[in-house]
Amino acid sequence: MEPFASPHNLDKELHSLLLEASSNLCDWFADTSNQFPIPESFDLPEISPEIDGVSNKVLLKDLQVLMNGSFRPSHPGSLAHLDPPPLSASIVGELICSGLNNNLLAEELSPSLSSLERNLCKWFCKKLGLGNLSGGVAASGGSLSNLMALVMARNIAGLESDPNAIFFASDDCHVSFTKAVRIMGLKEDSFQKIPTDEKGVLDISCLSSRLKKIKAEEKKCFAVVATLGTTVRGAIDPVSEIAKLCQKEKIWLHVDGAIGGVYGLSKITSEIAKGLGSADSITINPQKLLGIAKTSSLLLVGNQNHLSSTFSTGLPYAEPVSGNEFHGGELGIQGTRSAESLKLWIGLRQLGEKGIEKILSDSIKRRTYLESMIDSSKYKTISGPLHLLALTPTNYSASQASDWSIKTRNSLLKNKFMLSRPFYEDRYYLKVVLGNPNTKFDDLKLLANLINDSVT
Repeated sequence: MEPFASPHNLDKELHSLLLEASSNLCDWFADTSNQFPIPESFDLPEISPEIDGVSNKVLLKDLQVLMNGSFRPSHPGSLAHLDPPPLSASIVGELICSGLNNNLLAEELSPSLSSLERNLCKWFCKKLGLGNLSGGVAASGGSLSNLMALVMARNIAGLESDPNAIFFASDDCHVSFTKAVRIMGLKEDSFQKIPTDEKGVLDISCLSSRLKKIKAEEKKCFAVVATLGTTVRGAIDPVSEIAKLCQKEKIWLHVDGAIGGVYGLSKITSEIAKGLGSADSITINPQKLLGIAKTSSLLLVGNQNHLSSTFSTGLPYAEPVSGNEFHGGELGIQGTRSAESLKLWIGLRQLGEKGIEKILSDSIKRRTYLESMIDSSKYKTISGPLHLLALTPTNYSASQASDWSIKTRNSLLKNKFMLSRPFYEDRYYLKVVLGNPNTKFDDLKLLANLINDSVT
């Protein structure tokens, strides 16, 4: 087989390869419930290229080896992380995206797809309540979206050359903000954390006091981060209250809505995302719940001009974009990038608004049901209004909780349930993420019974 598809006629060998590979993938999905969420062991095929390229038969065989050793997000017992099964349309979108191989660096390299991304970002902005000047850009994940938001906030504040500039976020914020400090050349104490209350929510009064304190010390704050869905318990910071404070102090508000931002897409769940329209920037990751194949993250901004004013360097090697638009490579840190918005767009089109609504509401129903089945006399459970739940034995010491979490997680894996084991509040918990649509109430009843029986 020629390694490149023919541009002149139907490439029958490519057609055959895609059909067989697709069939193998479908078989892999179909066999998932008979397997474990993660393999007990796995092999690797040959890594290095041979002198002569191998046949399609060999390639497909090697692919199968890797597939057999892969994590199975579609498994009903896959409840450890924010990794739901992919939508069928999103899988197709990923395939087409790879085949087109367009580059969102420049308009001429992705004519329709660059326009698709801009308009899709505007749709998200409208649904979440951002104004007429809003827009956005796709990124390779929430960590990059958060980094770009902070770089932009510092730039707009005129503090891009100040290593002492400060930003605030809660104790429970995502680890990506610690990485951002290192990347941005900020001093370690530039990132100041605000305590959370008993619900895992940022303490607004403490934030207010800290802002007054740094103002009295003549220090500069360029951003406050509110988290819409913390990683362990899914807590929601008071976005509306934080927004009022930021507006008063003229400080950029970034909302890390990587987990919970999608709840703002439905009227039924929009109360969870109340206040998003007041943010200056928002990170949202449809991959974490809506079944969009990885990666799928957006950085949305209240004023899209802030993206170009921060990141545009000009693209002298590309034809200018018509109108007031900018090339995709001028709207963020990334230059070359694939048209990941295609699989997001086609996935949302497949779902429709009712399908989106069902995914969101069902995820909360699963969390509520499981929480009701856990024996409250044995366990402390922590959660927010989203689809995350963490638990730890009430009467165990930290050491005992650690031993319990290891033993119970391993035992649950043998029963085809995969939970994660986060360290939180100085002890280990087991965390359940209820975003998997293949997980039914009967599965959760069995899971609850197994958990309840793990503490005597």
